[in-house]
Amino acid sequence: MSKRRPTLRAQWLGKMLKELREQNGLKLTDSAEYLQRSFSAISKFESGALPIREPEVRALMDLYGVEGERQRAALIQLSREVSKTGWWEKYSDDITDWFVDYVWLESRARHIRAYEVTPVNGLLQTREYAEAWMRAVNPHDSAAQIERGVELRMARQKILRGEKAVELEVLLDEAALRRIVGGRDVMREQLQHLLVCGKQSNIEIRVLPYSAGAHASPDGGFTLLHLEDPFPLVAYTVGVAGGVYLESHEAERVDVLYNRLRESSLSPEESAKLIVELQKEMR
Repeated sequence: MSKRRPTLRAQWLGKMLKELREQNGLKLTDSAEYLQRSFSAISKFESGALPIREPEVRALMDLYGVEGERQRAALIQLSREVSKTGWWEKYSDDITDWFVDYVWLESRARHIRAYEVTPVNGLLQTREYAEAWMRAVNPHDSAAQIERGVELRMARQKILRGEKAVELEVLLDEAALRRIVGGRDVMREQLQHLLVCGKQSNIEIRVLPYSAGAHASPDGGFTLLHLEDPFPLVAYTVGVAGGVYLESHEAERVDVLYNRLRESSLSPEESAKLIVELQKEMR
């Protein structure tokens, strides 16, 4: 098995520690001597390649003069997240490193906003729709691999339920609703599922209709994940080479793009009416 790349959260922590070290005019060797670790270990801590333990984070905060309770708490929380494993770990052999990061982000998000061209957003898919889509996209995967993928997708949807259910807002291009995946029966059930989901207080579904014409995101879909402090706003998109994460100003630009698409979309009520009409066409 190939070696996994550093997780996104390990990279965040490493970046913060590096910035603190440099702000204090210290070299890697200074930190290494203080922790009685090797130069290489400190370098790997800062790149995220080597997990750093909470006691070492506390020691470095002392060395770097971090006294503010809020900043110390943020760094400690992040160090705990780096070492924490989640329910998705049992699927780690079946998914890419970048998607492990995505599932972790989903699990920590308080608000998710997504724009989808096709397919229907994974958090809103029925089991049958998800299976049909995966078989079409991964025709060489075994039945067992497809089943594991479907299981993971269904497990991810648990964040939509419970006391701490995430707030989800999805903009669906009309193309995602018209593309028949798995046959008319499967598609009709998928459309019904969207209508049911749209009635949940924490879920809002809007359709970007064909009548909107040319729009602000001609290159495909994306997801915006709003997390609690100390985590930043993260924008996520998938390309041919895999998942790409954007932060800071780049994520803010995607946020502006999302709002422009939202303005061109139908209201939730109008969207539900269109979905009902499309459902009738599937009969």
